[in-house]
Amino acid sequence: MPGFTAYVGFYEICSPKKGEFIVGQLAKLHGCYVVELLKEKFGFDAAFNHKGEPDLTAALKSVLLRKHFPEGIDIYFENVGGLMFDAVLLNMRVHGRVAVCGMVSQRGVSVPAGIHNLFCLISKRIEMKGFITSTYGRIVHVEDMNVGLESGPAAFVGPFSGKNVGMQVVCVSQD
Repeated sequence: MPGFTAYVGFYEICSPKKGEFIVGQLAKLHGCYVVELLKEKFGFDAAFNHKGEPDLTAALKSVLLRKHFPEGIDIYFENVGGLMFDAVLLNMRVHGRVAVCGMVSQRGVSVPAGIHNLFCLISKRIEMKGFITSTYGRIVHVEDMNVGLESGPAAFVGPFSGKNVGMQVVCVSQD
């Protein structure tokens, strides 16, 4: 339920205010300044691809923070984990909020990446809350539909490489 996960994390956990700096599509609709991978598709203000950067902290500072978020990030929706989460913690604003619903970069790794910047939670008074959507009920969500059984393998790995939008579904037959 990616759409519902975003809704709960955004509205229930992070409680955004107009003009804040955040990552995510719902934030744009709420009047916040938004940065996201798919800026052309969703009309976001700026974009950042964490997968192609060797030093995420430096990339965040040079690409996003200097130009768009000079005082840091107010709200972060954590579902990547590892090095990305560590870099974001360093670049959060005082009294920032983090909604944690997953850490996909840590799935299937034998030695998960440690988070070294947790002290930022204290020094910046950051609120961080983990959640699962089953606690909040049901809502209609976006599906990324693939047609044909042969599309199954690509549909399975797509979410792990950022190639889908919404819930990944394979339609075996349209008959």
